[in-house]
Amino acid sequence: MFAVCAVAIFCLVSVSHSIPLVCEKLVHPLKSLAPYHLEGRWALVAGSLNHAPSMDALRQRDSITMYFSNSSEPSTVSYTQINRFGNYCQHLHYNVSVDRSSFTFDVGNRFDLTGSFLYTSCPDCLVMRWVVKSSRRHSVDLYLLSRRREVESREMEEFRAQLKCYQLPVPVVADPAKELCPEHPQS
Repeated sequence: MFAVCAVAIFCLVSVSHSIPLVCEKLVHPLKSLAPYHLEGRWALVAGSLNHAPSMDALRQRDSITMYFSNSSEPSTVSYTQINRFGNYCQHLHYNVSVDRSSFTFDVGNRFDLTGSFLYTSCPDCLVMRWVVKSSRRHSVDLYLLSRRREVESREMEEFRAQLKCYQLPVPVVADPAKELCPEHPQS
C-alpha cells in the first residue's frame, strides 16, 4: 500500500517503509545543458499545467513547434514557438537567458516565466519545467519535447511519472498526425 506525499522529491512512500522512489531523480534539474543540444526544431509531444484555463488553451492547439537558435551572446538563445490552430500558424519570438539548466524568458515585463530543464532518459527529448507568474496566473507547467513527433511508451510513462511527482494533471498529448507549422511565416 502506498500514500502520496506532499513533498515533491518523495513521490510515493511505502506505508511500512519510508523510502524515496523515482521522484528524486525525475524532479532534479540537469546540472547543465550544452547550448548546441538545444539548437534546432523540437515538437511538443505532451504537456501539463496546474492552471485550468491554460490547460484548456493547450488543448486548442493542433501542434506546437519550438525552435532554439544560438544568439551572439553566449548565455542567450533565440526561442520561437509556433502554435498551429487549424490552418493558422501563430509565431511567437522570445529571447531566453540560459544559466546551466535554468532559463528565463524575456516577455517584456508582461509576466515572469522562468524554469529549468529536467532529467529525461529519452536521448532526443527535453523536459522543460516552466513557472509562470503574473497578476492573473501562477502555474507550474511541464512539457515533453522531442525531435520526433511521438516517443516510445516507456519515455511517455517516465514523463507521466514526472507529472505525478509535481502533482500535475494527466497531460495533453499532441496528435502526431497533425501537421507542424513551418519555421518561418509563409507569405
